[in-house]
Amino acid sequence: MTPTPPAPPSPASGEVTEIERHFNRLTVHSGRMRRHEKIMAASGVPLDRAAAGILRHLSSDPAPQRPGVLAARLSVEASHVTRQLGQLEKAGYLVRTPDPDDRRAQRVHLTDSGREAAQRVREVSRRSIDQALAEWSPEDRGRLAALFGRMVSDFLTHSEAEIQGEAPRRT
Repeated sequence: MTPTPPAPPSPASGEVTEIERHFNRLTVHSGRMRRHEKIMAASGVPLDRAAAGILRHLSSDPAPQRPGVLAARLSVEASHVTRQLGQLEKAGYLVRTPDPDDRRAQRVHLTDSGREAAQRVREVSRRSIDQALAEWSPEDRGRLAALFGRMVSDFLTHSEAEIQGEAPRRT
């Protein structure tokens, strides 16, 4: 017996369609190679996009991490993370240490140089955002920060629920 396919999803509201359209525009822009190269040049951090992403992720969670856990958190293959960790280690931005819970495993963490590099990348990125929003009032910037933070938190919660096979929560 063939299982019954799920019912097609109901069409998204106009607001959700607009949000998705703008979100895609922003995602494409932020992923552009020329933008990445400009940020790396201005920050003095010569990393490819994948390594820079790992550097930023490691700087936001200072606890040493196993490479496999890092790959899972970033939703990429472990071999991909391993290559990038090698690039970061060679640049002096991270070190590998034995995992105290399992001597066969390693944990990675940023060096002082790695934390400084991540900070420089963040500052260049923040200046770019500041310039783009220069004409916005402080109130509008505050509302955007609050709503954008809420949206990202809800997206991540929803995504985690889908990954875990749970029903997404409705608010």
